[in-house]
Amino acid sequence: MRPLDAKFNAIDGSSAAAYLAGSLAGIDSLEGRIAEIARAITGTIAFSTSLGLEDQAILHAVAETGAAVDIFTLDTGRHFPETLDTLAQSEQRYRLRIRFLAPAAEDLERLVARDGVGGFRLSVEARKACCDVRKVRPLERGLKSAAAWITGLRRGQSSGRALVPFAEWDAEHGLIKLNPIADWSVGQLEAYIAANDVPVNPLHARGFPSIGCQPCTRAIRPGEDIRAGRWWWENEDGKECGLHKRPAALAGAQA
Repeated sequence: MRPLDAKFNAIDGSSAAAYLAGSLAGIDSLEGRIAEIARAITGTIAFSTSLGLEDQAILHAVAETGAAVDIFTLDTGRHFPETLDTLAQSEQRYRLRIRFLAPAAEDLERLVARDGVGGFRLSVEARKACCDVRKVRPLERGLKSAAAWITGLRRGQSSGRALVPFAEWDAEHGLIKLNPIADWSVGQLEAYIAANDVPVNPLHARGFPSIGCQPCTRAIRPGEDIRAGRWWWENEDGKECGLHKRPAALAGAQA
Protein backbone atom coordinates (compact mmCIF):
# COMPACT_ATOMS: atom_id res chain seq x y z
CA MET A 1 0.00 0.00 0.00
CA ARG A 2 1.25 3.50 -0.80
CA PRO A 3 1.24 5.60 2.39
CA LEU A 4 -0.74 8.82 2.10
CA ASP A 5 -0.15 12.13 3.85
CA ALA A 6 -2.70 13.83 6.10
CA LYS A 7 -6.34 12.83 5.53
CA PHE A 8 -7.40 10.14 3.07
CA ASN A 9 -10.12 10.66 0.50
CA ALA A 10 -12.91 8.12 0.38
CA ILE A 11 -11.47 6.09 -2.50
CA ASP A 12 -7.94 5.88 -1.14
CA GLY A 13 -9.24 5.41 2.39
CA SER A 14 -11.47 2.48 1.44
CA SER A 15 -8.60 0.81 -0.41
CA ALA A 16 -6.21 1.38 2.48
CA ALA A 17 -8.76 -0.01 4.95
CA ALA A 18 -9.25 -3.14 2.86
CA TYR A 19 -5.48 -3.63 2.68
CA LEU A 20 -5.04 -3.16 6.42
CA ALA A 21 -7.94 -5.46 7.27
CA GLY A 22 -6.16 -8.23 5.38
CA SER A 23 -2.68 -7.52 6.71
CA LEU A 24 -3.81 -7.24 10.35
CA ALA A 25 -5.67 -10.54 10.09
CA GLY A 26 -2.39 -12.20 9.14
CA ILE A 27 -0.47 -10.89 12.18
CA ASP A 28 -0.77 -12.77 15.46
CA SER A 29 0.64 -10.37 18.05
CA LEU A 30 -0.95 -7.10 19.13
CA GLU A 31 2.45 -5.39 19.02
CA GLY A 32 2.86 -6.59 15.44
CA ARG A 33 -0.53 -5.21 14.51
CA ILE A 34 0.22 -1.81 16.05
CA ALA A 35 3.58 -1.74 14.25
CA GLU A 36 1.86 -2.53 10.95
CA ILE A 37 -0.64 0.29 11.49
CA ALA A 38 2.19 2.72 12.22
CA ARG A 39 4.06 1.53 9.11
CA ALA A 40 1.09 1.74 6.78
CA ILE A 41 -0.44 5.05 7.88
CA THR A 42 1.25 8.34 7.12
CA GLY A 43 -0.47 11.08 9.05
CA THR A 44 -1.86 11.36 12.56
CA ILE A 45 -2.96 8.09 14.17
CA ALA A 46 -5.40 8.82 17.00
CA PHE A 47 -6.22 6.45 19.84
CA SER A 48 -9.22 7.32 22.00
CA THR A 49 -8.97 5.32 25.22
CA SER A 50 -11.71 4.69 27.75
CA LEU A 51 -9.12 3.05 30.04
CA GLY A 52 -11.07 -0.21 29.96
CA LEU A 53 -9.42 -3.62 29.57
CA GLU A 54 -9.32 -3.52 25.78
CA ASP A 55 -7.88 -0.03 25.61
CA GLN A 56 -5.33 -0.74 28.33
CA ALA A 57 -4.05 -3.68 26.30
CA ILE A 58 -3.72 -1.45 23.25
CA LEU A 59 -2.03 1.27 25.32
CA HIS A 60 0.56 -1.27 26.45
CA ALA A 61 1.24 -2.36 22.87
CA VAL A 62 1.56 1.24 21.68
CA ALA A 63 4.08 1.95 24.46
CA GLU A 64 5.99 -1.25 23.74
CA THR A 65 6.34 -0.52 20.03
CA GLY A 66 7.01 3.19 20.44
CA ALA A 67 4.48 3.90 17.68
CA ALA A 68 3.72 7.57 17.11
CA VAL A 69 0.11 7.69 18.28
CA ASP A 70 -1.93 10.62 19.59
CA ILE A 71 -3.51 9.19 22.75
CA PHE A 72 -6.47 10.93 24.37
CA THR A 73 -9.42 10.21 26.64
CA LEU A 74 -12.79 11.90 26.97
CA ASP A 75 -13.24 13.84 30.22
CA THR A 76 -17.00 13.59 30.68
CA GLY A 77 -16.84 15.07 34.17
CA ARG A 78 -18.56 11.95 35.51
CA HIS A 79 -15.80 9.35 35.71
CA PHE A 80 -15.40 6.96 38.62
CA PRO A 81 -12.46 7.94 40.88
CA GLU A 82 -10.99 4.52 40.09
CA THR A 83 -10.95 5.40 36.38
CA LEU A 84 -8.97 8.57 37.04
CA ASP A 85 -6.57 6.61 39.26
CA THR A 86 -6.07 4.13 36.41
CA LEU A 87 -5.25 7.03 34.09
CA ALA A 88 -2.61 8.39 36.47
CA GLN A 89 -1.11 4.95 37.02
CA SER A 90 -0.93 4.32 33.27
CA GLU A 91 0.80 7.62 32.57
CA GLN A 92 3.38 6.83 35.24
CA ARG A 93 3.91 3.24 34.09
CA TYR A 94 4.33 4.06 30.41
CA ARG A 95 5.91 7.51 30.80
CA LEU A 96 3.49 9.16 28.41
CA ARG A 97 0.78 11.80 28.58
CA ILE A 98 -2.86 11.00 27.80
CA ARG A 99 -4.68 14.12 26.62
CA PHE A 100 -8.01 15.09 28.22
CA LEU A 101 -10.78 16.29 25.91
CA ALA A 102 -13.64 17.96 27.80
CA PRO A 103 -17.08 18.98 26.52
CA ALA A 104 -17.56 22.55 25.35
CA ALA A 105 -18.82 24.62 28.29
CA GLU A 106 -21.62 26.25 26.32
CA ASP A 107 -22.92 22.87 25.07
CA LEU A 108 -22.88 21.43 28.58
CA GLU A 109 -24.59 24.47 30.11
CA ARG A 110 -27.31 24.37 27.45
CA LEU A 111 -27.88 20.65 28.01
CA VAL A 112 -28.20 20.97 31.80
CA ALA A 113 -30.42 24.05 31.49
CA ARG A 114 -32.78 22.07 29.28
CA ASP A 115 -32.77 18.61 30.93
CA GLY A 116 -31.37 19.18 34.42
CA VAL A 117 -28.37 17.51 36.05
CA GLY A 118 -30.05 14.08 36.01
CA GLY A 119 -31.94 14.56 32.76
CA PHE A 120 -30.18 11.65 31.07
CA ARG A 121 -32.64 9.33 32.88
CA LEU A 122 -35.73 11.02 31.41
CA SER A 123 -35.62 9.24 28.05
CA VAL A 124 -33.29 7.44 25.64
CA GLU A 125 -33.15 10.61 23.57
CA ALA A 126 -32.11 12.70 26.59
CA ARG A 127 -29.43 10.16 27.52
CA LYS A 128 -28.05 10.15 23.99
CA ALA A 129 -28.04 13.94 24.00
CA CYS A 130 -25.93 13.83 27.17
CA CYS A 131 -23.53 11.35 25.56
CA ASP A 132 -23.41 13.54 22.47
CA VAL A 133 -22.30 16.61 24.42
CA ARG A 134 -19.95 14.86 26.85
CA LYS A 135 -18.41 12.28 24.52
CA VAL A 136 -19.28 12.43 20.84
CA ARG A 137 -18.48 16.09 20.20
CA PRO A 138 -15.17 16.00 22.10
CA LEU A 139 -14.27 12.86 20.13
CA GLU A 140 -14.94 14.69 16.89
CA ARG A 141 -12.50 17.39 17.96
CA GLY A 142 -9.90 14.76 18.78
CA LEU A 143 -10.27 13.09 15.39
CA LYS A 144 -10.47 16.26 13.31
CA SER A 145 -6.94 16.10 11.88
CA ALA A 146 -6.43 12.34 12.13
CA ALA A 147 -5.87 9.96 9.23
CA ALA A 148 -6.68 6.89 11.34
CA TRP A 149 -8.47 6.06 14.57
CA ILE A 150 -7.57 3.09 16.78
CA THR A 151 -10.30 1.64 19.00
CA GLY A 152 -10.64 -1.30 21.39
CA LEU A 153 -13.78 -2.72 19.80
CA ARG A 154 -14.11 -6.52 19.93
CA ARG A 155 -16.63 -8.76 18.22
CA GLY A 156 -17.33 -10.50 21.51
CA GLN A 157 -18.39 -7.36 23.38
CA SER A 158 -22.01 -7.45 22.22
CA SER A 159 -24.24 -8.79 19.46
CA GLY A 160 -24.17 -5.36 17.84
CA ARG A 161 -20.39 -5.61 17.47
CA ALA A 162 -20.26 -9.18 16.17
CA LEU A 163 -19.09 -8.10 12.71
CA VAL A 164 -16.48 -5.53 13.74
CA PRO A 165 -13.70 -5.57 11.08
CA PHE A 166 -9.99 -5.01 11.64
CA ALA A 167 -10.19 -1.88 9.50
CA GLU A 168 -12.88 0.10 7.71
CA TRP A 169 -13.39 3.45 6.06
CA ASP A 170 -15.26 5.77 8.45
CA ALA A 171 -17.08 8.14 6.11
CA GLU A 172 -18.49 10.25 8.95
CA HIS A 173 -15.06 11.20 10.27
CA GLY A 174 -13.21 10.86 6.97
CA LEU A 175 -10.56 8.44 8.25
CA ILE A 176 -9.67 4.78 8.63
CA LYS A 177 -11.09 3.16 11.76
CA LEU A 178 -8.85 0.42 13.11
CA ASN A 179 -9.85 -2.30 15.57
CA PRO A 180 -6.65 -4.30 16.21
CA ILE A 181 -8.18 -6.70 18.75
CA ALA A 182 -11.47 -7.21 16.90
CA ASP A 183 -10.98 -11.00 16.88
CA TRP A 184 -9.87 -11.40 20.51
CA SER A 185 -11.94 -13.32 23.03
CA VAL A 186 -12.20 -12.07 26.60
CA GLY A 187 -9.91 -14.95 27.55
CA GLN A 188 -7.20 -13.75 25.15
CA LEU A 189 -7.58 -10.21 26.47
CA GLU A 190 -7.26 -11.26 30.11
CA ALA A 191 -4.27 -13.48 29.35
CA TYR A 192 -2.45 -10.63 27.58
CA ILE A 193 -3.11 -8.26 30.47
CA ALA A 194 -1.88 -10.80 33.03
CA ALA A 195 1.23 -11.72 31.05
CA ASN A 196 2.24 -8.08 30.67
CA ASP A 197 1.13 -6.83 34.09
CA VAL A 198 -0.99 -4.14 32.43
CA PRO A 199 -2.57 -1.61 34.84
CA VAL A 200 -6.33 -2.15 35.07
CA ASN A 201 -9.25 -0.40 36.69
CA PRO A 202 -9.97 -2.13 40.05
CA LEU A 203 -13.69 -1.89 39.28
CA HIS A 204 -13.28 -4.77 36.82
CA ALA A 205 -12.69 -7.10 39.79
CA ARG A 206 -15.89 -5.82 41.40
CA GLY A 207 -18.25 -6.87 38.61
CA PHE A 208 -17.79 -3.98 36.17
CA PRO A 209 -16.58 -5.48 32.86
CA SER A 210 -17.61 -2.33 30.94
CA ILE A 211 -17.05 1.02 32.65
CA GLY A 212 -18.45 4.35 31.56
CA CYS A 213 -19.69 7.37 33.48
CA GLN A 214 -20.42 6.69 37.15
CA PRO A 215 -24.17 7.57 37.07
CA CYS A 216 -24.68 5.34 34.02
CA THR A 217 -22.74 2.20 35.03
CA ARG A 218 -23.48 -0.55 37.52
CA ALA A 219 -21.96 -3.95 38.26
CA ILE A 220 -23.46 -6.81 36.26
CA ARG A 221 -25.22 -9.83 37.73
CA PRO A 222 -24.16 -13.45 37.13
CA GLY A 223 -25.07 -14.50 33.59
CA GLU A 224 -25.67 -10.99 32.28
CA ASP A 225 -24.12 -9.65 29.09
CA ILE A 226 -20.85 -7.79 29.73
CA ARG A 227 -22.47 -4.49 28.71
CA ALA A 228 -25.66 -5.01 30.72
CA GLY A 229 -24.42 -2.58 33.36
CA ARG A 230 -24.33 0.32 30.93
CA TRP A 231 -27.53 2.43 30.97
CA TRP A 232 -29.22 -0.50 32.70
CA TRP A 233 -32.60 1.27 32.92
CA GLU A 234 -32.95 1.17 29.11
CA ASN A 235 -33.92 -1.71 26.85
CA GLU A 236 -31.08 -4.10 26.02
CA ASP A 237 -31.25 -3.68 22.24
CA GLY A 238 -28.36 -1.80 20.67
CA LYS A 239 -27.30 0.32 23.64
CA GLU A 240 -24.48 2.63 22.55
CA CYS A 241 -23.25 6.05 23.65
CA GLY A 242 -22.78 7.36 20.12
CA LEU A 243 -19.02 7.07 19.77
CA HIS A 244 -19.53 4.16 17.40
CA LYS A 245 -23.12 4.90 16.46
CA ARG A 246 -24.05 8.53 15.89
CA PRO A 247 -26.96 9.70 18.12
CA ALA A 248 -29.50 12.34 17.26
CA ALA A 249 -27.96 15.77 17.81
CA LEU A 250 -29.02 17.81 20.80
CA ALA A 251 -31.95 19.90 19.63
CA GLY A 252 -31.08 23.55 19.49
CA ALA A 253 -27.37 23.01 20.20
CA GLN A 254 -24.84 24.48 17.85
CA ALA A 255 -22.36 22.25 16.01
